Amino acid sequence: MTEKYYGKPIGIPIVGVGSQPAEEGDETFSFIGAPGVMPTYHNPLLPEPEAVESLVAAKTLLAQIQQGIEQYQARSPALKYDLLPLDAANLGLVNQVLNEGEVSVVYSGMPTVQIQESVLTGVWRVQTFDEQKQLIADGIEVADIPSIVRERSFAHGQALNTNLHNLPFGVLNAPALITEIAEKSRSWQTGALPHVVNLSLLPLSPEDLVFLGERLGMGEVTILSRGYGNCRIGSTRIPNVWWVKYYNSEDALILNSIEIVDVPEVACAAPEDLEDSAERLAEILEVYQ
Repeated sequence: MTEKYYGKPIGIPIVGVGSQPAEEGDETFSFIGAPGVMPTYHNPLLPEPEAVESLVAAKTLLAQIQQGIEQYQARSPALKYDLLPLDAANLGLVNQVLNEGEVSVVYSGMPTVQIQESVLTGVWRVQTFDEQKQLIADGIEVADIPSIVRERSFAHGQALNTNLHNLPFGVLNAPALITEIAEKSRSWQTGALPHVVNLSLLPLSPEDLVFLGERLGMGEVTILSRGYGNCRIGSTRIPNVWWVKYYNSEDALILNSIEIVDVPEVACAAPEDLEDSAERLAEILEVYQ
């Protein structure tokens, strides 16, 4: 079984040092390459009703998902639906209806989890792989963000090292940021507003950014969002600390920031998006009733 989603690979490599060509002033802490061409939404090409008349299991599951979207409240636990019991024909219909959307997630722990948002915002395809890269779980989650992002992003988190003695040559302004991030990370509580450090506006040397990246480390969750501008989001090893990068249409880095929050808002489905997804799925299912 290959690591595929809806018949094509999920477009995010596992996060790691060296996975992106170094950018000036960002030599150490870089997640993955610039996003490239932004996709646009297209209505899925769906089969005629008579062609899927016998696919009761898929249509029943899709109806359950539609009801789940209507009932779901933002920040609530994800609603989960298992796809493994479906045969190939029924799974194929689910794949056609849900298709592939704008946000992808990789959890690089073990077992590895690869996630792709569907064309219905807030509906996520979640696939889990073992050490041999064999698919061991396959399902749908209805949520503002997949459950593993909140549950595992900082499962192995650690306190930020604030020892600022014997700093490397060229490190000038990063120490003040280390102190600020350490304090905000310790004090952040669920429901609080995010604390954002805009690195693009600060006089940081390349050595500052290398030092900052080494102290924050790289976590196990990487999120790619193309919904509100091309954006790459990576967890660090420090609880509630994320490194967020925005790119323009030419793949140039235009905003480089640190966010202290449980999950950056840009990655989450908004309540109005979930309402729209429920309506769109209901319209699709009307054709098959």
